[in-house]
Amino acid sequence: MNLRYLVAAAVVSVACAGIASADSTADSSEHPYPAAFPKGHYGALNALPDWGGIWYLNFGPPSGGRPERPDLKGKYLKDYQHWVAEVKATHGNVPHYASYCQPPGMPGIMGVGQYPVEFLFTPGRVTMHFEAWMQWRNIFTDGRKHPDPDDLDPTFYGNSIGQWEGGTLVVDTIGFKTVTQLGMGMEHSDQMHIIERIHLKKGDSNTLVDEMTVEDPLALAKPWHTTYTYRRSRTQQLLEFICEENNRNPVNAEGQTEFE
Repeated sequence: MNLRYLVAAAVVSVACAGIASADSTADSSEHPYPAAFPKGHYGALNALPDWGGIWYLNFGPPSGGRPERPDLKGKYLKDYQHWVAEVKATHGNVPHYASYCQPPGMPGIMGVGQYPVEFLFTPGRVTMHFEAWMQWRNIFTDGRKHPDPDDLDPTFYGNSIGQWEGGTLVVDTIGFKTVTQLGMGMEHSDQMHIIERIHLKKGDSNTLVDEMTVEDPLALAKPWHTTYTYRRSRTQQLLEFICEENNRNPVNAEGQTEFE
């Protein structure tokens, strides 16, 4: 075997051993965010509410009435009205500029009906694992703050920090890409801000409630309030979702996605 390879391998082995040793002996009390240093924090999870199993969206508003719609304003209202007119004129055959495998991001992923979601509790973090598009969403509960605006990298699901108020997880999310939508044809700005209160329904431990308030000073005339409820299954598990496996929609010369 090449001598240089043996020497290089030995150096890497020693370096990795040093890293592993440093990690294993690190005192978690020295680190303020247990999401990255979970050892010694698992016992506290027993005090959290039982959200085990997977959760399916209940269709329709919880009260049985008509759901509140986003109250758009300015450019965003005009763009939506133009989109609606185009939908009516073409009987729904409007251009689609994104891949059909592109996930909806927030807040749309919370209202995907046919695919369930699972909540994973670990020290300092709640992870939402969506069957749809096999997406995940991190909600950090270890006391960290949002990054400074200059350091915030916009994403489909934003930057989520949360805290437990009894059995309710209060989630504050900012930092969204503007390719996501409030609803079909309803765009938002990069100033969108979402607050959620997620909890089990009083008197019904098999129903989960997400009370959501969406604010956007540029796109919305007033905060938009909406509520999603989910029913629990303890006997099923999430399935694999590989959208690209059946992604057969062609793209024309103008970059528009078409149906075959």
